Amino acid sequence: MAGQVRTVETVVARIASRSHGVVTRRQLLAAGVSEDEIDHRIAAGALLREYRGVYRVGHRAPSVEARYLAAVLACGEGALLSGQAAGHLWGLVKGAAPTPEVTAPTERRVPGVATRRSRTAEATTHRGIPITTVPFTLIALAAQLDAEELARACHEAGVRYDTTPRQVDDVLLRRPNAPGTRQLRAVLHGDVRVTLSKLEQRFLELLRDHGLPLPQTNRKVGARRVDCRWPLQRLTIELDGYRYHRSRHAWEQDRRREREARARGDDFRRYTYGDVLERPELMLAELKALIASTEGALPDAPSVVAVPRTKS
Repeated sequence: MAGQVRTVETVVARIASRSHGVVTRRQLLAAGVSEDEIDHRIAAGALLREYRGVYRVGHRAPSVEARYLAAVLACGEGALLSGQAAGHLWGLVKGAAPTPEVTAPTERRVPGVATRRSRTAEATTHRGIPITTVPFTLIALAAQLDAEELARACHEAGVRYDTTPRQVDDVLLRRPNAPGTRQLRAVLHGDVRVTLSKLEQRFLELLRDHGLPLPQTNRKVGARRVDCRWPLQRLTIELDGYRYHRSRHAWEQDRRREREARARGDDFRRYTYGDVLERPELMLAELKALIASTEGALPDAPSVVAVPRTKS
């Protein structure tokens, strides 16, 4: 009997170790655990019910991954984490973890889970959880976030996963009537003007304070968005915060952005946090010289961004 108990516990532990401490009745039965053995462990508190037929192993508080995976498993075959919950797991949406949202190919009603039906959701796996792809997630977020929040999500998608406006456009072609499509297209193509970081905001304040023309910001040029661009002066600026530029992948992407700028005929400069917030004098002198060399070719009025003044 003791050997059988250890065998059941081993089976439960093996399944749970691959799935954030979450198991389903179906998984346990398929592994040879009987209904009585499952019910005994539920009664003893070794299996904690999350949803019907979905259990958490042990007594520790569930992680975000455990909560989300349990919700996906509760919605059955083909279910995917989606919406703001997917945005949170991808790191596109900040703040506390939202309520689980799940998209499934058939209608599902699970208490505590916001469910949607779709047979065309694009699927992948992230951190061991079935989830909608980043472009598909952005389309769902377009109906849930305001323009500035959505722009930040698109920016994070580009930085973290090299997601381009073209990739999102490709998904939109298959879902042209998705809610929020108009706002998402406006964000992707730079028609919504926002600053995405304190670094960008301070950079634009310095330009204004020193009488320099303001650039277009976070607008699509070619296949991707660029931080700052003066189109008539043919000048592109990228602003590098350490958080987003410390990996080999980020380094490669930075070099690609520079090659793309020069290929379209732009002069190119890259400024860091230290250049903007700690030692701006050299940067400003360089920019004044660059813009003075094309004096008279100023951007049209609509491309100028109004920047609110903040306390230093």
